[in-house]
Amino acid sequence: MRKSIELDEIKDLIPAEITPVEMGIIDQNSEWLGVPTLLLMENAGRAVVNALKQELGSLHGKKVFIFAGTGNNGGDSFVVARHLASENALITVFLLGNARDMRTEIAKKNWDILKNMQCSIVLQEIREVAKLLSLKDAIQKTPDIIIDGLLGTGIKGKIREPISSAINLINGSSAFKISIDVPSGVDPLTGMVPDKAIIPNLTITFHKNKVGLTSEKITGKLIISSIGIPPEAELFVGRGDLNAMKLARPPTSHKGDFGKVLVIGGSAIYSGAPALVALAAYRTGADLVQLLVPSKIAPSLRSLSADLIIREYNSDYFNESGVDVVKDLLKWATVVAIGPGLGPAEKIKQGILELLGMISSKELPFVLDADGLKAIKGNLDLVKGSRGILTPHLGEYGIISDKKIKVNSSLLEKVKDVSEFARNNQITLLLKGSEDIISNGERMKINITGNPAMTVGGTGDVLTGICVGLLAQNIDPFRAACCGAFINGLAGDLAIEKLGGPHLLATDLIDLIPEIMQRRFG
Repeated sequence: MRKSIELDEIKDLIPAEITPVEMGIIDQNSEWLGVPTLLLMENAGRAVVNALKQELGSLHGKKVFIFAGTGNNGGDSFVVARHLASENALITVFLLGNARDMRTEIAKKNWDILKNMQCSIVLQEIREVAKLLSLKDAIQKTPDIIIDGLLGTGIKGKIREPISSAINLINGSSAFKISIDVPSGVDPLTGMVPDKAIIPNLTITFHKNKVGLTSEKITGKLIISSIGIPPEAELFVGRGDLNAMKLARPPTSHKGDFGKVLVIGGSAIYSGAPALVALAAYRTGADLVQLLVPSKIAPSLRSLSADLIIREYNSDYFNESGVDVVKDLLKWATVVAIGPGLGPAEKIKQGILELLGMISSKELPFVLDADGLKAIKGNLDLVKGSRGILTPHLGEYGIISDKKIKVNSSLLEKVKDVSEFARNNQITLLLKGSEDIISNGERMKINITGNPAMTVGGTGDVLTGICVGLLAQNIDPFRAACCGAFINGLAGDLAIEKLGGPHLLATDLIDLIPEIMQRRFG
């Protein structure tokens, strides 16, 4: 990172508990930072065995039955089996399902290791309920310990066979029962049991407690184990954040399903900014984009690109003339970008305040940037509690917040201030800088992609376009801001790599958005 950070204090601003979605993001961000998920799985398996030893003492000669699913929870249990073998336990692993259907490569890899451990581990694949029920007496009377690695954090609805019957048999055993990460059948987000669940004596969960695991009635004794996830995997925006957006489109999609963006920008003196926003929104995946601009610059924008749909008003700046036109366009739009190139605050202030009032009444998501930000000084109540994203640089942030944070202020100072501002105003704030700081008052992240070549004009307009393009696809404002900053910065990093130095234009970033978006599926 480009600055030293007061890590302990910054970490205190992150919630102590975690959702399943955020845990998945962190796993992938660890990989992004260079810590393989395979290593995290290894550490998780070892943590389970260490906890068992602390609870039960020596495991030598203990009869252990391990019930595994075909996902990563099962993969954790395969690692547990291997480590238990080195403790001279007597291990049988029951795979509920077909090994050929293993859902991840790392789970399959650890299963393949067990297949080579023919002297120390017995493996059984159980694909049918009848075979499982034939083992009822053995399951309920033989083991000293049963380990639950059946289902992970994605539990939904009724549990399928043969896992449903396995849960019944496990709960009917007098063995000491341990669940890995989450008791199978428990929704770790809500703590609810949609169908049925393992009732363990002990649950070992990883990194942080899951928000739904609040009662010992569902977890037994709860142990939280560190598995070597870097703090930066939770602090920094990474590939996991992008993957969590799930932007795939069904074959039955129609024009407009992925957003209708209205860009309100430009003035008699600035014509390029709204076009950059619009083109970036298109490249990010928005279906339809219209620009509302002064008549004076409309012809030049129409000639710039056939992709741009231009609407105009008869004034050099956004004032009552623009407000009259925008009323009808807001009936069409699903998301709005406001600000780039609008010109001096005193000329547009009244128009912007009226516009924000209309957007608020319709509860439309929006991105407010550049000149639009300056126009709301003293009127933050108009955006409070909205589905908006504010994207100021330090100077603009100083204007709207009346804070005197400087470029050389510590990152901790900036993080605290941004988090407080976002919390007090119930808004998502993306403070642009050498490190971007994003907060909605409840969550906070830092983006470290980007480089000094991005001081060139227009890169902030591209960021606005990316953010509004993500909002158009129903991404929530906090994640849209995080991923918008990440994509924009990474496009800048890739641009200077391709150009061989700091020679980029804002349009270079737009051209690279598709490549960055494709990388998110990697």
